[in-house]
Amino acid sequence: MPPNDAQAGPSRSATLALTPALMSKLKPAKIFKGAVEQLPPPNHGNFPSRNANLGPRHITGICFDDRGDQLITASEDESFRLYSCKTGKRSKKYGVDLPRFTHKNTAIIYASTKEDDTIRYHSLHDNRYLQYFKGHTQRVVSLEMSSVDDGFISGSLDKTVRLWDLRTPTCRGLLNLPSSPVVAYDCEGLVFAVAVNDYQRILLYDPANFDKTPFLTIVLDDPTLAQISYPPRPIFMTSISFSMNAKYLLVGCSGDAHYILDAYEGHLLAKLEGHIGLERRNLSTPSGITPVRGCSGEEVSWTPDSKFVVGGSLDGKICVWNVQNLPVKSGPVDLKSPPVRLQPLATLEGHPGPSRCVRFNPRLAMMCSAGSELAFWLPDPVGDTEEIAKELLKKRGPGA
Repeated sequence: MPPNDAQAGPSRSATLALTPALMSKLKPAKIFKGAVEQLPPPNHGNFPSRNANLGPRHITGICFDDRGDQLITASEDESFRLYSCKTGKRSKKYGVDLPRFTHKNTAIIYASTKEDDTIRYHSLHDNRYLQYFKGHTQRVVSLEMSSVDDGFISGSLDKTVRLWDLRTPTCRGLLNLPSSPVVAYDCEGLVFAVAVNDYQRILLYDPANFDKTPFLTIVLDDPTLAQISYPPRPIFMTSISFSMNAKYLLVGCSGDAHYILDAYEGHLLAKLEGHIGLERRNLSTPSGITPVRGCSGEEVSWTPDSKFVVGGSLDGKICVWNVQNLPVKSGPVDLKSPPVRLQPLATLEGHPGPSRCVRFNPRLAMMCSAGSELAFWLPDPVGDTEEIAKELLKKRGPGA
């Protein structure tokens, strides 16, 4: 499993580049069937419970550590499970959502699902709490670590964004918003973004001046939606993430499209299609007039080199979009200018059930998908042998 160090910084180069051919040959190498503790079957002698027809429980969040050695998952059974990316070994704890590794692979932060809406700082090494971060009054729905320091940011259904530091329990910044937010940092920690649903706005802030107005406000308005229905169905944003060069913003949505925007001026560049949105529990449930979040919020993500986007689908397929040739737009933003509509470079099969969370390992040529089960994906070794050999010969130079 050759490493991919594109995210490790300028001093390190990738041993094996991610190419369209390699991305098209990813296959499930290991599937963890006990990744979520399912509810017992209903007792047919009694009336069924209100949630009896919701389907199986799913994984709701996944995160790799900085070195790509470990993966942590949270699920609807309110537990987190820690996996070794090399051995598959796992452990479990309850009361967890949105787990995020800090810059130490022995510690995480997560949103508590027990008793209150506290964010907790947890040591995996000795299984104890290091700090409690109190302030949110409703469920935390977005949580991200800064990539450069011990700062982190959270968004809640209480319509606030809070800025924190691992070293102190009190928040160092507060934003009050008109709707529940989704948050993200850029890769250098110089900018953070806040997506505000109901208003379809993305606000960009300087962390040093968060108490001032955002330096850029982006309107997410897709003119092609009016060709499907009128009035057009609203967009419900579930995630935002910057590309490695901070030039683009990937906006994950619960419906049948994701978007890529220019992060410098706010132009809508591309619409990613070809998947079935994950706001519903199963294919037999009809879509409502108003979109909803779904149970994950981690349906789509960049590869470490930002050349590809990987995303899940309600039918279990994994879509791979090649985003290396995005259009260039400049000048005033034209909200009536349609985006380029991108179909998947490849549609990968093998994930059992809806693929609600999809992430690529930051250091290894490995992808993870999650739903009611967890799958580790690797390139097909038979198809990649010749390509890997060519890459290694290139690295060794003439005379190898």
